Amino acid sequence: MRPAAIASTLALAALAATLAMAPGFAQAPQQPGQQMLPPGGFKPPPAPAVKAYKPVAVSAPAQVSDPNFAAFRKSMADAAGHKDRAALAKLVAAKDFFWMQDKDLADKQKSGIDNLAKAIDLDNKDGSGWEIVAAFAADPTGAEVPDQKGIICAPAGPNLDQKAVEELATTTQTDMGDWAYPSKDGIEVHASTQPNSPVVEKLGMFLVRVLPDTAPPSDANAPPLLHVALPSGKTGFVAADGLLPLGQDQMCYAKEGGSWKIAGYVGGASQ
Repeated sequence: MRPAAIASTLALAALAATLAMAPGFAQAPQQPGQQMLPPGGFKPPPAPAVKAYKPVAVSAPAQVSDPNFAAFRKSMADAAGHKDRAALAKLVAAKDFFWMQDKDLADKQKSGIDNLAKAIDLDNKDGSGWEIVAAFAADPTGAEVPDQKGIICAPAGPNLDQKAVEELATTTQTDMGDWAYPSKDGIEVHASTQPNSPVVEKLGMFLVRVLPDTAPPSDANAPPLLHVALPSGKTGFVAADGLLPLGQDQMCYAKEGGSWKIAGYVGGASQ
């Protein structure tokens, strides 16, 4: 089983980008400047019934206070920026690296960097693996894993009332994969998928229901907007990079000989 601190379903990505690929967005290969759609055009699923719900407050996750952690993340960012595998290897634990999905997938006969590379597809020619490293390097948060003293995983989840979350899922007949939280207070909610459409509301720091019937933007260069249901029962559209999922991949760290190291990964590429 995954560590208890890891929330439900894991969605790959460089953090907020996960939600940009939520159900409803075409994922077929694209021609430059063109959004590829299924035969017959995009046909969103029927919009689920939307009712008002009780807001569940969230607050930003805690940042790691150790000043050495910031320097360590800078080294990660430098390695990612130069796509320097040797430099990254020096930042990975020499032994006991873990790669958790439903079980530990790490090959104990291989080095930590080899296991990490497989987990995040580091050798992909499109550079997406290095983008993942850079995204984690930019995240200052982290939370210790219960029953695994000394190991922290990032990004840390938001602070919230777990009992209230369970009640919310029950009353709305949803699961945690349907919910996200704002990256900051005051995210604008638009009336339509057009980024310049009227702002109908601004999000407070509470959980937001993400609906599955968002059509891809007509302009392939436009930032994606997600269809959301607000506590009032109204709906609107929010910039995908303004929302963070409750469950996502995590990079895990531990100190080895007084220095921070990448100790493991939770989620990652399919086997």
